[in-house]
Amino acid sequence: MPLSRSSILPPETREDPDRMAVESPLVDVRNLRRTFEIGHGLFRRISRRVAAVDDVAFSIRDGETVGLIGGSGSGKSTIARILTGLERADAGSVSFDGVDLSGLAEKDRLAYRRHIQLVPQDTSASLNPRRRIGAQIAEPMLNLGIVTSRQEAEQETLHLLERVGLRGEDARRFPHAFSGGQRQRINIARTLGVKARFVILDEPTSALDVSIQAQILDLLRELKREFGLTYLFIGHNLGVIQSFCERILVMEEGRLVDSFASAELGRAGRHEATRRLVEGVLPIHR
Repeated sequence: MPLSRSSILPPETREDPDRMAVESPLVDVRNLRRTFEIGHGLFRRISRRVAAVDDVAFSIRDGETVGLIGGSGSGKSTIARILTGLERADAGSVSFDGVDLSGLAEKDRLAYRRHIQLVPQDTSASLNPRRRIGAQIAEPMLNLGIVTSRQEAEQETLHLLERVGLRGEDARRFPHAFSGGQRQRINIARTLGVKARFVILDEPTSALDVSIQAQILDLLRELKREFGLTYLFIGHNLGVIQSFCERILVMEEGRLVDSFASAELGRAGRHEATRRLVEGVLPIHR
């Protein structure tokens, strides 16, 4: 099943995003469930089943930045893998721009994979240490037909590197020559290269120094405005998420237990899981 026409157009040629946001969300998750079987003993007999994601539902509007927070094992990373197509849900559905992705055949998934991209926490594992970074940015553009020639891909790569704060000549270097913050900029450039619309930021700054974190977050804000991006920011630092996101989702033991606008974090009636996250964290006002 192909994507709707609006999903393959760049932001400047799509319909007015404010009007589209009223009509339908860009990402719509309904009753999502993913269970893992836990085995033990010599023959790994199944002893129990654990619901990593249990009846989770939420939506994200076009152009919105939503934070997803929770403790270790709360189900955040499983949701990220399902949204990016790296893992299948046992039940429920994921719709992107009005298209239900859950039942698509593998060959049809390529029609939307470029629009949903992941910026990971581990900047080293996300890049091939044996390939120059220019090739790692250019190749996805060529494979997906975003550019028509290798020369065009190389020119676009140089432009993207400069846009994320690196130099065009850095295209000839290997990943080990860059710092963690610079490698994250490379990952962001690669995401921009495939014209992604929905970007999942999986703790993109947690492994970086505080000063570098701020620079990366500022860059992401600029790129959101410039390219019309929509973000899902997954993290464990409530202060960062409150300052960066417009809305916050809180998970605990596989379930979505709280959802609110960032400005409402301190209001009475928040779930106990949210209150535990708030303890010791001073609100950050934008």
